[in-house]
Amino acid sequence: MVYTLPIGDPRRQYLITVRPDEIVDAHRRRAVSLSEMARLLEPATFILIGEQHDNARHHQFQAQVIEALVQAGRSVIVGLEMFDRTKQHVLNLWTLNRLTESEFIEQSEWRTQWGFDFALYRPIFEAVYRHRLRLVGLNVPRAVVRQTARSGWQSVPESERLGIPDPDLSVTAHRELFYALLGGGHPSGQEQSDSFYAAQVVWDTGMADAALRYLERTVPSPRLAFVILAGNGHVMYDVGISLRLRMRTNLPTRIITLLPPRETPMQVRASIGDFVWLPRA
Repeated sequence: MVYTLPIGDPRRQYLITVRPDEIVDAHRRRAVSLSEMARLLEPATFILIGEQHDNARHHQFQAQVIEALVQAGRSVIVGLEMFDRTKQHVLNLWTLNRLTESEFIEQSEWRTQWGFDFALYRPIFEAVYRHRLRLVGLNVPRAVVRQTARSGWQSVPESERLGIPDPDLSVTAHRELFYALLGGGHPSGQEQSDSFYAAQVVWDTGMADAALRYLERTVPSPRLAFVILAGNGHVMYDVGISLRLRMRTNLPTRIITLLPPRETPMQVRASIGDFVWLPRA
């Protein structure tokens, strides 16, 4: 099962049990409250929160974490997989409370940029609007990802690479997660450097790159919390976006993995995240 893969932090290869509506600290192996988790996240500059895109409970929880960090006195920036870099101007307007929701949906081209029902994500955007938090579009334009998947990264013209570093395809644990999420082992007949997998690495590398570029233009603060919201596949086991961040910076990262809703406890590998939350079905 994808939630018990023996990958990630070798010190946390034990299993932990998570009960419905419980946040578990995977290091201390115990349940914590939302406010306690916010306090334990204090050392982290980057806080990555996974999601299932069509799960309303996940987005409500993401908004609650953002609120808890604000209440804890953190200076919060919210990075989004949902938008690519070309939409940064519109995201800035939302932060400044210059747009109505309908204007934001239209001008950001939400339906073509992302496509999921905006109502699922409304709690996040309401929290951002209320506190005037900075928003950052992290995603790589789809044309770049598609071209990489078709013919490899080297087929993408230099002028279209947006300064994204060459993808490192050598991380075995990440490759294992990628193919587990696809529902099977490595497809037969594909080379170790297959283009399909390279597209996923470009995706993660590009989002990390966008976050770091934004941070370079931000006044440094020890209270800064750069929250990144992305699909679980980009977050779990600390081998996706966070790994690409660590390849370029020593700033500390933390992972919050959100599990699929259920009514019974669930066992997961502790290395799946620093904190794990299980919503009740």
